[in-house]
Amino acid sequence: MTDLIIIGGGLAGSEAAWRAAQRGLKVRLYEMRPTLQTGAHQTQDLAELVCSNSLGSNLPDRASGLLKNETRLLGSMLLECAEQASLPAGNALAVDREMFARLVTEQVESHPNIQIVREEAREIPSTRTILASGPLTSPALSASIANLSGEEHLFFFDAIAPVIHADSIQMEIAFRASRYDSGNQEEGDYINCPFTKDEYYAFVNALLRAERIELRSFEDAIKSGVKAGHFFEGCLPVEIIAERGLDSLAFGPMRPVGLRDPRSGNRPYAVAQLRQDNLAGSLYNLVGFQTNLKFPEQKRVLRMIPGLDRAEFMRYGQMHRNTFVASPKLLRPTLQHIHRNDLFFAGQITGVEGYMGNIATGLLAGENAARQFFGESLLELPQTTMLGALCHYITHADLKDFQPMKANFGILAPMDFPPKTGKRERGGLYAERALAELQNLMDGEVKA
Repeated sequence: MTDLIIIGGGLAGSEAAWRAAQRGLKVRLYEMRPTLQTGAHQTQDLAELVCSNSLGSNLPDRASGLLKNETRLLGSMLLECAEQASLPAGNALAVDREMFARLVTEQVESHPNIQIVREEAREIPSTRTILASGPLTSPALSASIANLSGEEHLFFFDAIAPVIHADSIQMEIAFRASRYDSGNQEEGDYINCPFTKDEYYAFVNALLRAERIELRSFEDAIKSGVKAGHFFEGCLPVEIIAERGLDSLAFGPMRPVGLRDPRSGNRPYAVAQLRQDNLAGSLYNLVGFQTNLKFPEQKRVLRMIPGLDRAEFMRYGQMHRNTFVASPKLLRPTLQHIHRNDLFFAGQITGVEGYMGNIATGLLAGENAARQFFGESLLELPQTTMLGALCHYITHADLKDFQPMKANFGILAPMDFPPKTGKRERGGLYAERALAELQNLMDGEVKA
C-alpha cells in the first residue's frame, strides 16, 4: 500500500520523501532518470546538483544562513548530508557534488518506507501526491499540470557555470585567497584570477562578440510564455550581465573587493574566482560564470582570463529551461493546490529559487502531506521566518510580475529597528526573531 506518491527525486523530492517516511507514511518516489534524461544531469543519483555546488552563506545574519538554520531546526536530512560532504568555501556551504548526491541516495534507498520507481510519471496521480519534478519537468507531466490548473506555465532560462581541471590553472598568475581573509583554509578557499584594467576590457569585449548557442526547439514555448525570453536575475549568464555596461561584471561577479594580489600588493581591477567543486580538489568551477556561449567560444574567451590560458574544461557552461507554475493562483502557503487538499508542490516548480529553498519547501511539503494523511492541522509558518516568507511570497505575489525568489530579508515581515542600525545588525535581528518564533512554534506543537 502507498500512502504518498512523490514525483521527482531532486532536492525537494528527496527531502519530502524522507520527511514523510520518517512520519510513518509509505512513500513511492518517482524519478525518471536514467530512463529519461534531462540534458542537464549527468548521473542517476538523487539530489544531483546541476548549476553550482554552493548552498549559499553559512553566516547566521545572512538570508541564506537563516534559511539553513531554520531548515536545520526543522530536522533536514539533506542539510546533514550537505555538511558531511562540505568543501572549503569561505563562509559558504559548498559540497562535493558526487558525494552529496551519493549520501542522499543511500539514505533514501535504505529507508524501509520508501520505494523508488525509476520511470517517468506522465500524469498527476489522483491520490495523495507531492509534485517536486523540478525545473526540467517532462513535457508529458507539464501537460498534465497545465490540464489540472488551467494556467499557462511560466518559464525562464537557467544557466550552468563551467568546471575546470585544477592542474590546468596557472598558479604563478592566479592566487589563493578568500575575501577579507574570511576562509577556512589558511591559504584561502578560492583561486583568484586577477585582471588589469586593459585585460578586463579586452575580455569583456571578446565576451560580447562571442557566438551564443541558439535556444533549442523544445524551448520554443518560451516565446509565448508570460516571461518570454527572461532570465532569472539570480543566475544570469555572464554575457547578459556584460551587456548592461562594460563595468557591470567588475561590479558584479568579478568584483575585486576584499582581495589583493600577493605579488603586487594591489587590488586587481577585476577578478574571476574559482571555487573547489569536488572533495579531491581536482575540479574548480568559475563562480558566477554561467554562460550560453558556444563551447569553442567558451574555450577561446575564458582562456583570456589571466591564469586560465591553458585551462582544460571538465564541463562547459550551458543553459536549460526552468519551469515553474503560477503559484500565486494555484497554491496555498501550506504548498497545497487550491483545489486539491491532497496535492502538494515543492521545490523550483513553485517559484522558490536556490538549493536551500528547494530543500526547505520539500521538507515542508513532506511534513504537511503527513499531517494531511493523519488528519492533523497543516503547518503554515509565519512570515517572520524565512521559509514562511518564501511560501507567502510565491502564493501572494502579483502574477504579472511573478519571478522566482531566493531567500532574502526583503520578503520578511517588517521589523522596527533602532536608528542607525547597520545592515549586518538588521540581518542578525531578523534571524534572532525568526529562530525564536520557529522554536516557540515547535515547542507549542510538542506540548499540544
